[in-house]
Amino acid sequence: MTSSSTPPSPTPSPAPSTPPAPAPSTPYRSRLQPGRDGFVRLLRAEWSKFWTVRSWLLVLVLAAAATVVISQLGASGSVNDSNGRVRIVSAPDGTRVDDTFRFVHRPLTGDGSVTVKVSGIEGREGRSPEPWAKAGVIVKSSTKPGSSYVALMVTPDHGVRMQWDFTHDEQGSSAGARWLRLTRSGQELTGYESPDGTKWTKIATVRPADLPKTTRAGLFVATPAHTTLRRSFGGTSATAGIATATADFGHVELRGDSARPSWTSTDVGAPDPDDPNLPESGPARPIPGSTQVTGDGAFTVTGQGDIAPDQTGGDTVQMSFQGVFVGVLFMVVLGALFITAEYRRGMIRTTFTASPRRGQVLAAKVLVIGGVTFAAGLVAAVVAFSLAQDTLRSNGFEPPAFPDLSMLEGAVPRAVVGSALLLSLVAVLALAVGALLRSSAGAITAVVVLVILPQILAFALPLPAAEWLLRLTPAAAFAIQQGVTYYPQVDHNCLPESGCYPMAPWNGLAVLGAYVAVALALAVWRLRRRDA
Repeated sequence: MTSSSTPPSPTPSPAPSTPPAPAPSTPYRSRLQPGRDGFVRLLRAEWSKFWTVRSWLLVLVLAAAATVVISQLGASGSVNDSNGRVRIVSAPDGTRVDDTFRFVHRPLTGDGSVTVKVSGIEGREGRSPEPWAKAGVIVKSSTKPGSSYVALMVTPDHGVRMQWDFTHDEQGSSAGARWLRLTRSGQELTGYESPDGTKWTKIATVRPADLPKTTRAGLFVATPAHTTLRRSFGGTSATAGIATATADFGHVELRGDSARPSWTSTDVGAPDPDDPNLPESGPARPIPGSTQVTGDGAFTVTGQGDIAPDQTGGDTVQMSFQGVFVGVLFMVVLGALFITAEYRRGMIRTTFTASPRRGQVLAAKVLVIGGVTFAAGLVAAVVAFSLAQDTLRSNGFEPPAFPDLSMLEGAVPRAVVGSALLLSLVAVLALAVGALLRSSAGAITAVVVLVILPQILAFALPLPAAEWLLRLTPAAAFAIQQGVTYYPQVDHNCLPESGCYPMAPWNGLAVLGAYVAVALALAVWRLRRRDA
């Protein structure tokens, strides 16, 4: 008998246990903005770097000291003794002006007009007239030099112009020979021009500063002096000789209440011929004007001088900041070392490890170096101006030829703040170039070539080339120190060695700002694309 057994069934394995799901939790969110908080810490770190390196502090102090000392030394020159004998003429607004011309006039009370046809302007002895020689009609408060006026004129090279109170100029047509008319209505004067005396075109209506009820109205002729400029590598020389201009006037008509029917001729602003300071002969001795009546309502008038701002005085504002040129050298060194020192020692790797956002690192360095150099530059500029002004006054730069200037007067605030901005921007430019080149010597050399070398070359190059150099390079920023306003209606030789720059002050500083912006943009691009 055979028996059978059933094999035991396998024991099932226990099912694996599933860990319990974690309880939901709310992630932590800081109430502070991470980017802002991180940048503030980065800014503090960069400030600590600057403050703890004694050599950098020493360079900053030397920059401020050099700016002050060199500015005072630059103001130690003496003014020419002849300035004390020059008669100073001031406009109603206080501007130093030249108000010398031949005036054929009659009194005009109340409203009225003066009309004339100007046939042309000729120079002395057949020479070409000066570009800004003037002939036309004028209404003037009095024959006293510096008194308020409105004039309508033709010029050889600048067409028809309407000018008033010395500093204001309005352009008419470009034609030469013209009919001109000035009309007074109350305190306003309106200028008109015409090609034929029939159809009149209005130029402008203006209100001069001081116009009494009774004025002087009539004809005038003036011409600035002829200047010859010789410029070479060794220096610049300029010679000026008195010029005269002659104009023919026809169809002269004065309408209005005139107490005197006859015309009077006056050399306004002419020096006393018996003045012992005048030369007995030669091109520097003034030539009296002349008036010839050539017909009914026709005159030939010869005169000299000018009715315009006087651009011959020295710029005592710019003379007070000559030390900034030397201070720039120290700021270049400081700005370059602030970043290249980290590359030289390998510390830049630590900086970028702690702060991976390299653009923020550069921004923090810019704020620190820009802030400290601006603060130091501002203090230096204030002290330099105050001391230099005292030195200039003690050396003969005194009123009335050179008025006293306060810290908050005229162009002084702009020159003081602008000088500090100039020093600060140069330091930032050196920082950006240092980030690009990663070499102290290379960055310093490059910025000096951009900022300082054009200044030196401008003293030797021909004037047109020098002017373009000071327009296209960061050296244009030194125009911020100019204290003299240069008017387009006055020809002047803008010489770099005299502190004159071809660009307006803020425009010149903007050129430096543009270089800084481009250099910073390239530096950010370079930092992000290349390992430390």
